[in-house]
Amino acid sequence: MASRRPDSFDGLGYRGRDDPLYGTGYSGRSSGAASDLQHHHWVTTPPDIPGSRNLHHGERTPMYDDPPSEAGAAGSTAGFDTSKPGVPPTEQLNRFAGFGIGLVSLFTENVLAHPCIVFRRQCQVNYHGRCYHLTPFSAVAVMYAISKAQGVRALWKGMGSTFIVHGVTLGAEGIISEFTPLPRELPHRWTWKQLAGHLVLKGLTAMVALPFYCASLIETVQSDIVRDESSSGLLDCVREGMARLLGVGAPHSRRLLPLGCLLLPAALHAILRYAISAAVQRVALWAHQRSRKRGAEPCDQLEAYFPELAAAWAGSLVADVLLFPLETSLHRLALQGTRTIIDATDGVVAVGNGGSPLVLPVNTQYDGVQDCLHAIRRKEGRAGFYRGFGALVTQYALHGVLLAAARTLLRLLLLDAKSS
Repeated sequence: MASRRPDSFDGLGYRGRDDPLYGTGYSGRSSGAASDLQHHHWVTTPPDIPGSRNLHHGERTPMYDDPPSEAGAAGSTAGFDTSKPGVPPTEQLNRFAGFGIGLVSLFTENVLAHPCIVFRRQCQVNYHGRCYHLTPFSAVAVMYAISKAQGVRALWKGMGSTFIVHGVTLGAEGIISEFTPLPRELPHRWTWKQLAGHLVLKGLTAMVALPFYCASLIETVQSDIVRDESSSGLLDCVREGMARLLGVGAPHSRRLLPLGCLLLPAALHAILRYAISAAVQRVALWAHQRSRKRGAEPCDQLEAYFPELAAAWAGSLVADVLLFPLETSLHRLALQGTRTIIDATDGVVAVGNGGSPLVLPVNTQYDGVQDCLHAIRRKEGRAGFYRGFGALVTQYALHGVLLAAARTLLRLLLLDAKSS
């Protein structure tokens, strides 16, 4: 493995974020050469949550706070504060705070926000729906109705398959970068050739993960009413992805599009999302650095890591908003011909003596991306491209609120620990 500089920039962050399709993470590996061992670099494995970043040469993490004692005074050797042995180190508290806010961000983005992703995808592929759910209010109301009728688990369906897709994309990206000259990360001073190769790598990774992404999409939008619990498992995404790739398995409709028709749209979506998110994140970090006083360092590592997480949040939000029409068409094409039954996104209707959500089949007949875009604009209007946009707003609002709440809570805990 090639060594990675601590100040390298891969287009999503100054320490390298891998986001092939929808996953995020920080990476910070140091060289394993024997000459680097004396620099006391911390070696981590992805994802590197903020708060556990590598130390630069000359930096250290003291086990105890160095007391402001005079030279030669008793108890000042080896950096120990013998007068306050029970006080936790300030540096350790700062690192714990940075790790905590990064963990909250990852948990919110990949777990708590999953119901919004499920409902957004159902709205995108439901061309029958009368309500487009362009605002969070209608989206939250129907999500609550579905969870009340089918159980809370219905909103977290397919979450395991999304993690499998993240793993496939990360593994494919690493393998392709090892056997090709395509760089997995961009140096701080990159060339246009390196940038082009880096973007090509993102597109190839999306193509490799496409069959498994299609299988994961089916799991997230398939209604729990028609789901066969006996045949459902964690590795179904891998099995269905291989079946889609090889053209074997359960019979599909003749309207099923071959993967060759979806490779270019998937690669284009992945490259554009990566480039837009990287550009917005870098601009946000640049603006934050300009707003600070020159030469002033952040008071603690919590303040150093939060701007990076906020910039990543803003970059993902802008990219998803701009590429929402392309994502809608991609999801409809990937689901076409799979005989998938989805929940009705207009709400719950009464059936018999009780209440049951209405389910609908997905029966589209698009010839490709261009035909899909024209058909949506002609039959559903411009707003048809943004079906389920309210769920996207809810997702990022929830992420932003919890991120700010975690920062405030950890700030109060740090102040309380320092004052005690």
